[in-house]
Amino acid sequence: MTDDRGGEKPAVCVLNPAPRPSMLARMDALAPLPAALTRALDAPRPVLIAGPTASGKSKLAMRVARHHGGVIVNADAIQVYADWRILTARPSPDDEARLPHHLYGHVPGETAYSVGHWLREVAPLLAGRGDARPIIVGGTGLYFAALTEGLADIPPTPPELRARADARMRREGPRPLLAELDAPTRARIDTCNPVRVQRAWEVLQVTGRGLAAWQDSTPPPLLPLGAATPILIEADKAWLNDRIARRFDAMIAAGVLDEARANLAGWEPARPAAKAIGAPELIAHLRGEITLDQARAAVSVATRQYAKRQRSWFRKRMRDWRILAAESL
Repeated sequence: MTDDRGGEKPAVCVLNPAPRPSMLARMDALAPLPAALTRALDAPRPVLIAGPTASGKSKLAMRVARHHGGVIVNADAIQVYADWRILTARPSPDDEARLPHHLYGHVPGETAYSVGHWLREVAPLLAGRGDARPIIVGGTGLYFAALTEGLADIPPTPPELRARADARMRREGPRPLLAELDAPTRARIDTCNPVRVQRAWEVLQVTGRGLAAWQDSTPPPLLPLGAATPILIEADKAWLNDRIARRFDAMIAAGVLDEARANLAGWEPARPAAKAIGAPELIAHLRGEITLDQARAAVSVATRQYAKRQRSWFRKRMRDWRILAAESL
């Protein structure tokens, strides 16, 4: 039971990006997957792969596609954006050329893109089976909830109300909007996520009805969980934090500063694509406002905080998913 929201910014070119190593090139040396999981993956059912950032979700999706068949479908709200391939850890061009990928980097940065948009684009892909079955992978729990639990048919937010909400968020932050929500909605949403707070406030303003009430009247899901093979990657906190700490330097080596330079001229913090973790810090570094070490530290903290929120959400909402340890991948 879920609601709607998303967005993005204009497509840009990356100046001289360094080639990124293909995940596929390193797969043959990996340990085999558990036998029970391998048998489940052989069934011609859609596969769902969720997990916190930096836990190896994309690598697992490509292993499944390569050895069991299927097309890889993005379920990450930031990776739909065209202008941050390296920063958002989208698959490399080489990986995309070797295996079929869908819904990555296809939305212009200034365009609003919601979970409702995502569901409409996923629906035709669910019609395929066998080699064409979707392997839906990402870290946006809201997308998986909408897919497997249903999506409330909430009217869209008028542009003038969205502009008013954006202005209040910039001026006041999320707390005043949170205080104006109905109690059932406050108890249900992620109150630490400003985007969710704003969306709930907009729904109440547009419809006069709380988001929780809309969710309680949600229609049947597009893909019931029982009709899929759901896999939740769980990662030890220390193991994941170490991966997060090393990830920024890997992105620097892959050309993320060139990617940031390509976004610098048209940078607008209010655009949804600007919510990519690390984007504000890289732009601030390029403007001479912070050092690269300060950017590295800030990005690492923000990524760890995001991973913590993801793990908490997954533990609460994905209790019926098959658990796979990230360290085993």
